[in-house]
Amino acid sequence: MYRFLFSSKWLGYLLLAAIFAAGCVFLGRWQMDRRAETLAEIQRVTSNYSATPISFNDARDDFRQLNPDNEWTQVELRGSYDVTGQRIVRNRPLNGQPGYEVVVPFKLVSGETVVIDRGWLPIGNNNPGRPDSIPAPPSGQITAVVRLKHGEPALQRGAPDGQLASIDLPAYSAQLGYPLMTGAYGQLASETPPSADMPQPFPMPSVEEGTHLSYSLQWFAFGILMFVGFGYAARQQARNAAIDAEDAEAAAAGGAPSDASAGARRRPPVARKRKHPTAEEEEDAILDAQGY
Repeated sequence: MYRFLFSSKWLGYLLLAAIFAAGCVFLGRWQMDRRAETLAEIQRVTSNYSATPISFNDARDDFRQLNPDNEWTQVELRGSYDVTGQRIVRNRPLNGQPGYEVVVPFKLVSGETVVIDRGWLPIGNNNPGRPDSIPAPPSGQITAVVRLKHGEPALQRGAPDGQLASIDLPAYSAQLGYPLMTGAYGQLASETPPSADMPQPFPMPSVEEGTHLSYSLQWFAFGILMFVGFGYAARQQARNAAIDAEDAEAAAAGGAPSDASAGARRRPPVARKRKHPTAEEEEDAILDAQGY
């Protein structure tokens, strides 16, 4: 009954179904991998973001090369800002609004220098391509609490004087003309003593898992449904072939078609009887009764 499945036509259908299902599995696994990355990031945020700050001595190796598990860890730093090295980073949207970030070298009492991202500024209205004002960092010795962040890759585009295309720490160091610790930078959490005028602080990263799991399950379901559809089409083909075979046998034997075949055919319409005679029929009946 299902020997037609071995025909080139149906083998081609099966191959297409297998290719489609394989693509669905690939996309489903890709969504699962993205979900795993998201869950790992959520774990880092929940573990490190609000934890007690550690000292620079404990975080020195991360400023040289950041361990991914230590991202968002709070670190307490003591030193002073190098105001002359302050830069703004271009194209930094926040909550859907375009703007900039303000980065400043921070010279530690130990002699090393790290980069602190002090916050976000909206685009300006007075001078195109620049914020209207950039709050100056506090002068003198301060204590800053920062959260560790990976440096960013270089971008194939330039930036005007006093600006950076990305937080590319080696390029920033070359621009300043003195060494920076390039394994990580710090996103500012607090300064002591506090500054009266500050850039907008960064919000806490999202800890929502998102829709990766539901998308993954949908792709897996699509792959299964492709084979379900293939099976349904094969079953319908087998039923039609069986009906055709029964009709052929009945025709060869000179008999009536099988019940299944007869049921599959459309019966000719039966003329309905009129409930009321027409006017012509009523007139003919009266004449007949009078003997005409």
